[in-house]
Amino acid sequence: MATAETAVALPAMVVLAAMLVWAVLAAAGEVRCVDAARVGARAAARGDTDAEALARAAAPPGARVEVAQGTETVRVTVEAPLPAPGKLGAAVAVRLRASAVAAREDVAGPGDSGAPWPS
Repeated sequence: MATAETAVALPAMVVLAAMLVWAVLAAAGEVRCVDAARVGARAAARGDTDAEALARAAAPPGARVEVAQGTETVRVTVEAPLPAPGKLGAAVAVRLRASAVAAREDVAGPGDSGAPWPS
């Protein structure tokens, strides 16, 4: 009796475990995208020329990094594919995406007189 139930339940448990592992990998990839966007935005706000390279280094493999300079802000968007494990392929693949915005430090903001901070 127990053998029949095990034969039915075991494949379902394996599929459930694979789905849970994939969900954890998706969450970790999303966190890496957020971190990469923040790193890139901070670097671009400082005026670093290698902001895109820094963001790409922190991003998941195969990620696309876009840096958009505004008049007072900079926006970095990181987009990365998360392929599905096994034979599922593109059926359940997702795209992870994160953006970060930072105020540019090389331009004066509204009301900024350029005077140093009081000590």
